Amino acid sequence: MTFYRNAEATGFAFVRSSFSGGNGDNCVECAAGARDEIVVRDSKDPQGPGHGHPKAAFDAFLAAVANDALVPVA
Repeated sequence: MTFYRNAEATGFAFVRSSFSGGNGDNCVECAAGARDEIVVRDSKDPQGPGHGHPKAAFDAFLAAVANDALVPVA
């Protein structure tokens, strides 16, 4: 995982989740980052931190969410 102290300063083109409801609360924004990664940030704090995850891992996470297959951590 890559940590970006100021996600907005990266210049990546962030896109807000289509499930955000448009009110700006509790939203996640994602962008294609460098080195085949997906960068995630909090839409309420665009100049705050962002976290870059390998695209394959992020795709696996999205598939698990879509299939209701997330396993709780004990």
